[in-house]
Amino acid sequence: MNIKREERKRVELEKQIDENLKRVYDEATVQQIPDRFLNLLEQLRAQE
Repeated sequence: MNIKREERKRVELEKQIDENLKRVYDEATVQQIPDRFLNLLEQLRAQE
């Protein structure tokens, strides 16, 4: 009985971790590229 309870806890914890990682990834992918980074890319292209 105790093993099943521990297994359920582990599965629930893994589910929470998966959801949190997905949320962080989704938030990171919708952020705009900072102007500072865009300026750096522009400078690098100008050097070519």
